[in-house]
Amino acid sequence: MSSESGDSQAAIAGARPADRMSHQRWVICALLFLATVIAYVDRGVLAYIKKFLEGIIPGLNDVNYGFILAAFQAAYAIGMVVAGGLTDKLGTRKAFAIAISIWSVAAMLPGAAFSVVTFGIAMFLLGLGEAANFPACIKTVAEWFPRRERAYATGIFNSGANIGNIVVPLVVPFLVARFSWRGAFVVTGAMGVVWLVFWLIIYRRPEEHPRVSKAELALILSDPPEKIEKVPWSRVLPCKETWAFAIGKFLTDPIWWFYLFWLPLYLQTTFHLSLRGCQLPLAVVYAISIVGSVYGGAISAALMKRGMSPNAARKIAMLICALCIVPVFSAPFIHSLWTVVAVVGLATAGHQGWSANVFTLPSDMFPKAAVASVVGIGGMAGAIGGVLLQPATGFIVSLTHSYLPLFVVACLAYPIALLVIHAISPRMAPAPLN
Repeated sequence: MSSESGDSQAAIAGARPADRMSHQRWVICALLFLATVIAYVDRGVLAYIKKFLEGIIPGLNDVNYGFILAAFQAAYAIGMVVAGGLTDKLGTRKAFAIAISIWSVAAMLPGAAFSVVTFGIAMFLLGLGEAANFPACIKTVAEWFPRRERAYATGIFNSGANIGNIVVPLVVPFLVARFSWRGAFVVTGAMGVVWLVFWLIIYRRPEEHPRVSKAELALILSDPPEKIEKVPWSRVLPCKETWAFAIGKFLTDPIWWFYLFWLPLYLQTTFHLSLRGCQLPLAVVYAISIVGSVYGGAISAALMKRGMSPNAARKIAMLICALCIVPVFSAPFIHSLWTVVAVVGLATAGHQGWSANVFTLPSDMFPKAAVASVVGIGGMAGAIGGVLLQPATGFIVSLTHSYLPLFVVACLAYPIALLVIHAISPRMAPAPLN
């Protein structure tokens, strides 16, 4: 380290407030939350107005819509791998700034689309950019939070997905009426540019941040020090712990994408709802899911505070969340809109609680230097599952006019995933990278 750099860090350390506990890590968590909100708003606009666009975009039907979504998820799979490695290499500040710049521009591009193919291209580019969100968020949490707070912090930023899904039905009808459907894509895409400004102003590593007190820095760094600084892909990919996480994501991520991209259409078609008529039911579904996102992570944190091992705490929390999802198979048999909203809301809450715990597995089993890469691999696996499910959903809905097979898959995916994770990694021991 140069003397200039040393003097700079000494000055920062000397400027730290020493007599009180700061809470800058929660400011960073709030930024991650807002980025996740924006990502889900950007990807949710098309899902919400798809039925509206059927009479405007030639050839837009359930089958072709499935292929458009598959293009998004194929790009998401590719981007997850690239984003994970780049985030570990460049650091979260630079990597996140690059990613949100790409996806903000891409989120505006559907506003210029005029065919199924151009929509597919725009969504492909959006998938490439948005793929960096979760690897960067998880790595940031690993850098800014001690192990015992990570599931809770992950649950908080991950609840941004639910808020984003609530924002879409509340604001998109207004944007379409005020700016046209093309303008709606442009306005929502521009939100990322605003976030980028705040990210560049606020974000630094905790060791370099002048607003982090000595007490907070000690808390952040309270876990045993890690000896590994760099982990090449060749050492991460063969680990069974990587595959436990990846297979869990492969089985369950596509279910969340199913809710995100098909639930608006399901409610509009089944209950004959307009764009505005769908606002409240969707908002309630995702409002319920916020509870799972926050408290699903809190369950494992509470169990660990009582002395339970991370392995047992995470898996018990995941089991509770999986059981909340099981009743969703009954949705196609229910003819009451608000009963369907309650059942699907419970399932989405279960997914978000599951997700908050699953996303902590890489930081439980891998050193910080490898976390984003492992999350990228798992995200790629989940996106590949989505690539398979999205066209299949389009064909199933088009041919059978029924969503029953899809809700049955949604019911079974989580218990199976938990069994697979436990079979591969029964103790959730640290990955043998040394």
